[in-house]
Amino acid sequence: MAQWIEGSVVERIDWSDRLHSLRVAATIEPFRAGQFTKLGLEINGEIVGRPYSIVSAPGEPVLEFYFSTVPEGPLSPRLSQLKAGDAVLVAPKPNGFLVLDEVPPAIHLWLLATGTGIGPFLSILKTAEPWQRFQRVVLVHAARTAAELSYRRAIARVLEAEPKRFAYVPVISREETDYALAGRIPQAVADGRLEARAHLQLDAALAHVMLCGNPAMVEDATAALAARGLRKHRRKEPGQISVETYW
Repeated sequence: MAQWIEGSVVERIDWSDRLHSLRVAATIEPFRAGQFTKLGLEINGEIVGRPYSIVSAPGEPVLEFYFSTVPEGPLSPRLSQLKAGDAVLVAPKPNGFLVLDEVPPAIHLWLLATGTGIGPFLSILKTAEPWQRFQRVVLVHAARTAAELSYRRAIARVLEAEPKRFAYVPVISREETDYALAGRIPQAVADGRLEARAHLQLDAALAHVMLCGNPAMVEDATAALAARGLRKHRRKEPGQISVETYW
């Protein structure tokens, strides 16, 4: 199998000066919602590639990727400049275990993300599986500012489709708003504000929590959840916490 195939940019969406989405036409192997693959460009005679989660759902005709620009990075500043019709390399074999296939039975599903870590959860929410398996689903998205709470329209569509079963909780760390929780996700878990906003208890007997985002959030939230009696999930030792660390 070829390591790379050539895709074509359909659209670039600029959420802010550092947050972007690329919609790419490329035929890759079938993937499961929550997985990632690599995007790449030829730079100075060699291919530079990085993994990015797939925001689109399996079966959608165009692949979508959500990423932040690292100013000193070799790839993301160039990806953020691509426009419709430009070529981009795509790894044809998706990977990753932040998928519902790996989640044991539970009553409530909590999806906790920072920044672009919301990407795999958006893919999962577009599929039928969470609504077939769980009575309630809570999406928590933390960002630095309100302007960085991307994909609000997509989330609103989920709320419209499942108003009684879906809750969305935004969290903002660097400015105050009248609608988002202030601070960080681990704080909101520890002090009970997250449960109060979601109108749902984080009960180890009922809940499974998927975490995706920066390592500090994942580590601190895992500790806060452990204090509530939840533990990491492993195939040989089922638990209530699944994690994916970005960068």
